[in-house]
Amino acid sequence: MLATIEKSRVDWRVAPNLVDYDHVRASFDWSTARKSLAGLPGGGLNMAYEAVTRHVVEGKGERIALRLLGREQEVTDITFAALDAAACRFANVLETLGIGRGEVVFSLCGRVPPLYAAVLGTLKRGAVFCPLFSAFGPEPIRARMEIGRGAVLVTTRALFQRKVKGILDQLPGLRFVLLIDGGKDDEADRIRALPLLLAAAGDRYETVRTGPEDRALMHFTSGTTGRPKGAIHVHEAVVAHAVTARYALDLHDEDIFWCTADPGWVTGMSYGVIGPLVCGVTSIIDEMEFDADRWYSIIERQKVTVWYTAPTAIRMLMKVGTEIARKYDLASLRFLASVGEPLNPEAVVWSYHAFGRPFHDNWWQTETGGIMIANFAALPVKPGSMGKPLPGIDAAIVNRHPDGSVTVVAEPEVEGELALRAGWPSMFRGYLGEEERYRKCFADGWYLSGDLARRDSDGYYWFVGRSDDVIKTAGHLIGPFEVESALLEHPAVAEAAVIGKPDEVAGNTIKAFVALKAGYEASPELERELMAHARRRLGPAVAPREIAFRSNLPKTRSGKIMRRLLRARELGLPEGDISTLESDEK
Repeated sequence: MLATIEKSRVDWRVAPNLVDYDHVRASFDWSTARKSLAGLPGGGLNMAYEAVTRHVVEGKGERIALRLLGREQEVTDITFAALDAAACRFANVLETLGIGRGEVVFSLCGRVPPLYAAVLGTLKRGAVFCPLFSAFGPEPIRARMEIGRGAVLVTTRALFQRKVKGILDQLPGLRFVLLIDGGKDDEADRIRALPLLLAAAGDRYETVRTGPEDRALMHFTSGTTGRPKGAIHVHEAVVAHAVTARYALDLHDEDIFWCTADPGWVTGMSYGVIGPLVCGVTSIIDEMEFDADRWYSIIERQKVTVWYTAPTAIRMLMKVGTEIARKYDLASLRFLASVGEPLNPEAVVWSYHAFGRPFHDNWWQTETGGIMIANFAALPVKPGSMGKPLPGIDAAIVNRHPDGSVTVVAEPEVEGELALRAGWPSMFRGYLGEEERYRKCFADGWYLSGDLARRDSDGYYWFVGRSDDVIKTAGHLIGPFEVESALLEHPAVAEAAVIGKPDEVAGNTIKAFVALKAGYEASPELERELMAHARRRLGPAVAPREIAFRSNLPKTRSGKIMRRLLRARELGLPEGDISTLESDEK
């Protein structure tokens, strides 16, 4: 395993946006970053204006904003001017329907052109946009739209029939359902055909004069129990979207950028829509789901330069092997980044050998609204590390106290809770309708992430685990990520998840759930081999006592393995909110 992947200037195809990390951090301030944006004519700030309209005003309207790939990889290019016009038409539709400033527009659809017009048109109108996973069932949809007080839902005819029609009576506040592929025959009561409305709408619209603290986006995130939480973000977040897209993802004007995230979760919005548009780059939008050959073919055909994906996808590429990758010309890639859950060291090293460049892991949350800690293009990568804080972000390891206060841990290599100094532009401004829950996220000027981590002597941060995932066994606190990473080093293991099981003597023992790569079969012999491998790597106190083979591990649609669900099922506990569950095998 490589301890550190060093960088050299000879490897740079273009000079990174962030070369002198220490100097930029020392001189950075958010007010200066804010001045790099255009702002609304006459004052104010609006995400949609910064994402599309300003490029048209500045004479860059003919640049390609979105390159949409159909089922057969047929290409549809949408320029910034065309996207701005589409957004204006949607804003006009909202105005015609009487949807006003601050009202909430939900979407339930995949990566299709009307989605992007709806996002930007909603923001132009001064309304609030909230995406939903297209894989949600009726109950998660109903719950989120009820909490979010949705006035409009943008969806497809098929999704409406399967998932929404049966719950309409339970959503009296939902004034309109706009079918993006609807026709005149579909219209009835609250149901409208969006193509007909758009055809009658003008392609000019003066952006509503929103301010930095006006609500813009809402993203739902699930807790271990209870209702989903609606995290509120404001137009000021666009400042962080722009800075982090330039520094953490190293976006340059000429880049072809591909963020594979589903638009139903926060990465798909912050970096699948807003961030790259603000930076003026071309984004690849693929309507299909993961397929290794298709993904490599897209990179080759479209000359993708910056690729942002999830650890689950990377492990799936590892599972099918590097032979497939070698069939394609992937030389266009210059920067690879990962997000969603911690990226295991083995995956970073694998990508370095497979692509000649490592994946750069980064860390953030729905609540942070943008990337907070990252591995940067010009800095060495320590496989398994989240990297260093972005300019403008102060991070620390803290200890919580019973009275609600916190103490900052000054020494390196001490585990504690990862905290961020509150006040960055994309910080969420509340959980909708849950003020007390929001207040508990802060103490002594710090946002408390709920993630346990450590900081090394070079200032790199290392994920340990969620505070509710950490296992105490025989007096030791064990982060599941460390055990899972060790298991992934074995050539047979594609995925691993670790939980603690109550034990009268040790307090807890460690049980691992393992999915195997193609060509390997579960057997008692392989189980013993994996346990021996883990003991060699971790020592007997940390290694699993049990290993269970699974063909698939439960994951959210954003790719996070749901350890708490494995533990609940193992111990017969309530499963809690599983509305974001995508893949599973009980």
